[in-house]
Amino acid sequence: MLKDLFQKRKYATIPSEKTKREIPEGLMNKCPRCGTIQYSKELEKNLKVCTSCNYHYKLNALERVAMTLDEGRLFEYDDNMVSEDPLQFPDYEAKLSKAKDKSGLKDAIVTGEGTIGGYPVVFGAMSFDFMGGSLGSVVGEKLTRAIENAIQKNYPLVLFSTSGGARMQESILSLMQMAKTSAAISRLDEAGGLFISVITDPTFGGVSASFAMLGDIIIAEPATSFGFTGRRVIEQTIKQKLPDNFQTAEFNLQHGQLDKVVARKDLRATLTKLLDLHAGKGDANYGE
Repeated sequence: MLKDLFQKRKYATIPSEKTKREIPEGLMNKCPRCGTIQYSKELEKNLKVCTSCNYHYKLNALERVAMTLDEGRLFEYDDNMVSEDPLQFPDYEAKLSKAKDKSGLKDAIVTGEGTIGGYPVVFGAMSFDFMGGSLGSVVGEKLTRAIENAIQKNYPLVLFSTSGGARMQESILSLMQMAKTSAAISRLDEAGGLFISVITDPTFGGVSASFAMLGDIIIAEPATSFGFTGRRVIEQTIKQKLPDNFQTAEFNLQHGQLDKVVARKDLRATLTKLLDLHAGKGDANYGE
């Protein structure tokens, strides 16, 4: 009994509201896959990849620019282009305004030109934090203009895709962008241009069914989910259970949909090597 009296009791301290307020917001991050808590600065140093389970966090378009282009410098195209509401779809203007505030972007893609490993490229990066990276008229037009610049300047096209699909608020105008961008990619191919498509998590719907899968070289980050429609719809349609890794980058690589799965830390070096090989091929054939 005396032993119990003097034994140190175990207890948990609940942080006060004052303590909670003193902890800076965004200081820590919890991995959505394994639950590991990491300092945000350490996570950023590791290119937003979990050090415990290798989970690749989603990146927005501006982060892609910073991590991929030399010195993070992009000479942006069409930065004044914004979406309108041609069909007067209910609440569309409000959703556009909210997406702009949330993402800091004017629409779901950033395009321009820069260099990777010293090689000039026309560059595009989609952003899932702008209405799920949906393909609307502005996205389609900006991408088409970027492709036309790649043809005119004879620059390789490097495009990072992420999207939930076509933008429903623009209906048929959105679906038309699939044909328009695909036709532009065809013209780039006819001109002998190089298109490197980098698929990131997630990429579905009209984007995966058009330009994202038309690359001369198609690569993806680990565990990226991509396909035309989600597994639940497919399972309901075919009345069969799909494999657990269905629609992952690794599954698609195994079934011939990809050329390579590349970890984020190796992505810039891989792109530089591909551009170097392309430039070397061009030098070797020059004048023939």
